[in-house]
Amino acid sequence: MLTRVPLAAAALLAAWPAWARDVALVIGNENYRRAPDISSAEDVADAGAALEAAGFTLHEGRDLDAAGLRRVLAEFHADAGDADRLVILAAGHFAHAGAQGWLLGTEADKPALGSADAMGLPVATLLAIAAERPGAAIVLLGTEPQPMALGRRLEGGLGAEPAPQGVTVITGDAGTLAEYVTDVLTQPGQSQAALAAQAEGLSVTGFLGDGAPFLPLPDMARTETGTGEQAAWDVVRKLDTIPAYEGFLRQYPSGLHAAEARAAIDAIKAQPLLQAQKTEEALGLSRDQRREIQRNLSLLDVDPRGIDGLFGPGSRRAIAAWQKANRIEATGYLDADQLTRLQAQADRRAAELEAEARARQAELERQDRLYWDQTGAAGDEAGLRAYLKRYPDGLFAELAQERLAIFEEERRRAAEGADRQAWDQAAAADTAEAYRDYLRAFPNGVFAEDAKAALEATESANASEAERAQAEAAENALGLNAFFRQAIEKRLASLGLKPGRVDGTFDEDTRRAIRRYQEARGMEVTGYLTQAAVVRLLAEGL
Repeated sequence: MLTRVPLAAAALLAAWPAWARDVALVIGNENYRRAPDISSAEDVADAGAALEAAGFTLHEGRDLDAAGLRRVLAEFHADAGDADRLVILAAGHFAHAGAQGWLLGTEADKPALGSADAMGLPVATLLAIAAERPGAAIVLLGTEPQPMALGRRLEGGLGAEPAPQGVTVITGDAGTLAEYVTDVLTQPGQSQAALAAQAEGLSVTGFLGDGAPFLPLPDMARTETGTGEQAAWDVVRKLDTIPAYEGFLRQYPSGLHAAEARAAIDAIKAQPLLQAQKTEEALGLSRDQRREIQRNLSLLDVDPRGIDGLFGPGSRRAIAAWQKANRIEATGYLDADQLTRLQAQADRRAAELEAEARARQAELERQDRLYWDQTGAAGDEAGLRAYLKRYPDGLFAELAQERLAIFEEERRRAAEGADRQAWDQAAAADTAEAYRDYLRAFPNGVFAEDAKAALEATESANASEAERAQAEAAENALGLNAFFRQAIEKRLASLGLKPGRVDGTFDEDTRRAIRRYQEARGMEVTGYLTQAAVVRLLAEGL
């Protein structure tokens, strides 16, 4: 994240001529009644505070239904009639039909094309208001890839409505946009083209003028803390980045602090690690983008010690190790070119792993079918048991179990009362000792083979209980929420691994599907997820 400008400093930077009047609309819809929350929408409150500190008259709304959206928009539009500059930031669930899009109110319930206007705010209306200030309006629209039930003719996400003439439109992840507004947009002295160049991870369309700055630096008029140059210098020193110093020099090439600015640039360049750190800070990476970097490193077998979006010592060591392997100076900090290179390598590795997994899975399935043909396909009990012993999670495991159940039911009907009662008690207890008790009482009983098979399975399960508990604890430590669990189940289903109902609950069907996935990819087969398995599952599904 870029270094944040203190609010007092931001206020100083807002010291353009007194007649300038700027108005901002900030909407953050986070909590939806019938859809997943947009977690990053709460970050727009920080963005609103930064805009207000930069001198904007702020109109703000959070968690608004359709009526609330229309109300706050009307108030903003009425106040913006004589504004010099406009900023509109809206985050929440969006839906679109072709190019036409809507920001949905928090009460939206399966909106369709015919009801979208009643349940949301047309993006076209936001753009039309911005178009009233050509060359001096920026619209920012943010969302997250969260699923939402939609009706006929609507799709989730932003549409592709063209930016009106003179309007800059920036779209992307809601959290990234909020950080961009706070850390970049509110810094004076930058044209729309310069602002667009810093919109890492975001999409920018429309007006990209490179002439006058969107928010000008203070002029030479006196302020409470001295001249405009001194006010600008105070903030530039707090930012302490090469772009900030260069921007100051463009404004004051012969000013009182010009020599200091040039010396500061030389000092940063003379310290490669510091320069690398500031270069990465200038990217304004969101937490989600940092998670993606950690996933990419994991795919390349460089362990960042967690995928949490926080770059601690483990992540820095991992980045440095990747840089060293690629013959890049191992600073532990990334620049834009390195991000592109890392992403490309991870994408290629994900494709390679998927191809390898498909080949391995095809071979496993071929062997599975062959063994079934030689054992369980005939339908006799011995063959079915032989198949299940070798392939307990095999392609035909469910079928084999169903057919064995028929044999067991037939024996129950034929068995004498004492034998049947003893077996029912052993099966209900489902413990090794209960099966041994049955075999001691009825060594040649009708259910002797069932008891032996169950005893073997139970002893095997007991022997690995410690490993299972350890694997379960490792999965729990990943902190997978319902959204990620459903994404994993969908991915398993798309691979034909039959995870059962996609509901975010890992039942026995899901565990069997995970075991099948792990076996096909040469992983330790536990039925529980590891960080490496999650990274591969989600990366292969992109």
